[in-house]
Amino acid sequence: MKNFFKTFLMGTVVGIGGVAPGLSGSVMLVIFGLYQRTVSTIGNIFKGFWKNIAFLIPLFMGMATGMILFSNLIDILLEAFPMQTRYTFLGLILGTLPLFYKEVKKEGFEKKHETVMAVALGLGLCLMILSGGGRPPLEDPSLFESFLMGIAVAASSIIPGVDSAVILSTLGLYELYVHSVANLSLRILIPAAFGAGIGVLIFSFLMSRLLKRFYTFTFSVIFGLFLSIIPGVMTAECIPAFNLGTLLSFILLLLGFALSFYLSDIKENNQRLRKIFHKLADKKERS
Repeated sequence: MKNFFKTFLMGTVVGIGGVAPGLSGSVMLVIFGLYQRTVSTIGNIFKGFWKNIAFLIPLFMGMATGMILFSNLIDILLEAFPMQTRYTFLGLILGTLPLFYKEVKKEGFEKKHETVMAVALGLGLCLMILSGGGRPPLEDPSLFESFLMGIAVAASSIIPGVDSAVILSTLGLYELYVHSVANLSLRILIPAAFGAGIGVLIFSFLMSRLLKRFYTFTFSVIFGLFLSIIPGVMTAECIPAFNLGTLLSFILLLLGFALSFYLSDIKENNQRLRKIFHKLADKKERS
């Protein structure tokens, strides 16, 4: 039960990442150290089926809970406090950079991988620019468009660095996605769920094979795509000024950075904190 609730809570945060602009569920999976296990489990679902199901059920339940409960809240925060909310998102994203860089270099790194990252970064930025001139928002989607929305959400949930907001905005589906989740519009969500289910199986299978055979290359692409989503977090409302709102925004950015940096390697950071506390305690005893 302890593992169930722990995985459920982490899944809830992953779900929040799935509806927050500038983030993605897959990025949150990387932060919690669950990414490789998740794609491997889904990609090989029938190998140790019941063990895999025991892991995936609380994770997916948490993701659904996070998306449903926080889609309205994020929508409200972005409307009422756009600058402060987006700076918080930016801090959360920047705090994961050391983890991603560590993953890229985990199994060797060469000059060619820098080129791969640069190409992925360029492609990601092009996609972000195109999303600004994408299709106008849809209000009454067809069955296929709802299904396509589910596949797009699945892609951002499995491929780190692929921002669902960018993909869905390009297709004219982002506003529809947030609104349908917030209001539990089953007419849209049911076909989207089928699309997401199929997409998760396909992308998980592909990513598990790519990570197994081309680990450094794959993470180089992921890192480049991840870097490309950073500018998309900021909007015209985020321009700094000499006021209290800007000060609060920068404080929230730092807090967001500290939180995601801490969570990205929680075991090692806990050990570092213990060492610091032990040193402080020793100094106090000596004095």
